[in-house]
Order: sequence, then C-alpha cells, then structure tokens
Amino acid sequence: MNAIARAIDALNEAFGRLIAPLLAVITIIVIYDIAMRFFVGRPSDWAFDVTKMLFGAHFMLMAAFGLRHHAHVEVDVLKRLLSRRRQAAIELLGYLIFFVPFIWMLLSLGWDFFYRSFSRGETTYGMVALPVYPVKAVIIVTAMLLLLQAIAVVIRAVQALHKENAA
Repeated sequence: MNAIARAIDALNEAFGRLIAPLLAVITIIVIYDIAMRFFVGRPSDWAFDVTKMLFGAHFMLMAAFGLRHHAHVEVDVLKRLLSRRRQAAIELLGYLIFFVPFIWMLLSLGWDFFYRSFSRGETTYGMVALPVYPVKAVIIVTAMLLLLQAIAVVIRAVQALHKENAA
C-alpha cells in the first residue's frame, strides 16, 4: 500500500513541476500585451483570453500538487492536540464526508461541462475565437489527480491507524 501512495505522490510531484512553469508563460504573455498597449497603442486580440484560460488551467492543475504538500487550508488547531491515531480517524472521516462528494460532483458535473463545450465546438467571444473545451477538460484531469492524491492521504491515515493499534 505504501508503494501505491509513493507512486501517486511521485505522479503529482512530477505533474506539478511540469505545470508550475506555466506561470512564467502567462507572465510573458501579459508583459507582451502591456508592451503592445504602450508601444503600439492597442492590446493584442488574443492575450486576455489566453492568459485567463492559462491561469485557470494552472490554478486547477496545481491543486493535487498543493494537496500533496499540504498547502491547502486546514483547520488543525484542535487536531494537532490529538494523538496520531485520532488525527488519522478525523482525516479519514473528513475525506469520506467532504472530499468524496466534492470529487464526485467535480467529475460528474465537470464531464457534462466539458462534453457540452466539446460537442458544440464552444469558443471564446473575443476577436480570436479560441476553443474553450481544452480548458474545461482540465476540470476532469484535476478531479482525477485530486482523487489519486486523496487515495494516498487515506492510505497513510489507515497505516497510521494500524500502526497505533500495533503499538
């Protein structure tokens, strides 16, 4: 089981490190657009839509990386006062009550959202009609990566429960 958790961690670590530099690309596009405004007197037709979509994709795709590194907000004021076994039990309960329904919603509604966009050939409304469905597909990818990372968290919590029982 620990090998599965380590493999999931490695996947999300690699994916996060692959996606993180996208922020530099977004920054370069914004600087280009500012330069166009300043020197030409007119922004580009595409930069705003592209940066908006890339930033949304970056934010979503980094979610599992953030979960892996415990970068999300946790209310652990009371939790840290408990034994590791009770912390693990609360973690398992929290994932079961809150995380599983959230991921189910994200996958099912995200799929419908993506499929509707793909089937209609949805594009942006700007001067340059960019396809929207690739960004909406990011919702499904994010849900899958989050689900995998949650499995790793649950594996570790179960191991902590068993370790406390054995001790």
